[in-house]
Amino acid sequence: APPGFRPGGGKKTVSLLGSTGSIGTQTLDICREYPERFEVAALAAGSNVELLAEQVREFRPQLVALRDAAKAPELREALAGLDGPLPEIMTGEEGACAVAAHPDVEATVTGIVGCAGLGPTVAAIRAGKDICLANKETLIAGGPFVLPLAQEHGVHILPADSEHSAIFQCLQGLPEGGMRRIILTASGGSFRDWPVDKLKDVTVSDALKHPNWSMGRKITIDSATLMNKGLEVIEAHYLFGADYDHIEIVVHPQSIVHSMVETQDSSVIAQLGWPDMRLPILYTMSWPERLPTSEETWPRLDFVKMGDLTFREPDRAKYPSMDIAYAAGRAGGTMTGVLSAANEQAVEMFLEERVGYLDIIRLVERTCERHRQDLVATPSLEEIVHFDLWARQYVKELVGEGSAVAA
Repeated sequence: APPGFRPGGGKKTVSLLGSTGSIGTQTLDICREYPERFEVAALAAGSNVELLAEQVREFRPQLVALRDAAKAPELREALAGLDGPLPEIMTGEEGACAVAAHPDVEATVTGIVGCAGLGPTVAAIRAGKDICLANKETLIAGGPFVLPLAQEHGVHILPADSEHSAIFQCLQGLPEGGMRRIILTASGGSFRDWPVDKLKDVTVSDALKHPNWSMGRKITIDSATLMNKGLEVIEAHYLFGADYDHIEIVVHPQSIVHSMVETQDSSVIAQLGWPDMRLPILYTMSWPERLPTSEETWPRLDFVKMGDLTFREPDRAKYPSMDIAYAAGRAGGTMTGVLSAANEQAVEMFLEERVGYLDIIRLVERTCERHRQDLVATPSLEEIVHFDLWARQYVKELVGEGSAVAA
């Protein structure tokens, strides 16, 4: 617990980046259930005006930001007749940064997907806000810049995805130097039981059928390719200081054990729970407290109903993304951001049915190979953003010329 912490210390005021997405709506579910503990001061969303307007009417934030400036008049119209004062409405990157750094908030929940969340997260850190981190790219692309900045401003970075939250929970009370190894669990995604030779026939609808989790489209595809786990390896390296040789991935089809930590004396500490993203989000918002939950809305883990827990080694032929991600992590610097950006662009093009499923990893690998000659070991924020944009454009060029794309 941080110095000066008092249990039940009153209501925490938060801002939320990506309020209309999967992380955002689940965060607001928590705020709705715990109105005495959380207050929403500011919301940022992309272009879903209808849902954002509903959120504003319910949670009454002081500030609202829309990424799509053209939709600001539509939002103002949707809020016409609102009982009480209208929130200030801002747009674009400036608006998202203002939401992140709002003077009244203690913590910022970062649910914006991709490198678009990096700038607002940096703004929140510079304003001294704790970060409830649900945006992988903040550390995967920005780790070399973001971590020293957080340390400089005394900011806590609290992981809100299930695996890193599990590790964070396992580490509570462990003395410095007590960790030997991190074991990340993976569901195996939509194709864990498919033979490798069938993957060439995968459709978008096939890839979006995750067996365990209800998530956004992009992360569901990343789960299918196991790139999500490769990215989580990099994030775990930055969050917890573990060497890549001491971070392992195991396939755990039931998604009950969310990750594990092996200690120096060979004990293994695991965090278990039903697959529900609300729990890690709640813990980042309430940390270091443990808030009581209702059995109606937060079902307890029943070990008899749960049944068997199984684990197996990932198939590297089925999941080539693993080796590519480890190599990018060991290269460090701007390579991890290039990996993430290339993957994001390739996944977007797969979802648009412009490339095949197997093309996703081919495109990422080609982009990382090309970046080796330009890698920057200790990048500035501007260099991180530059190579993020470069990687996306390079993937588009590869697709445009038919390179690295299966016939």
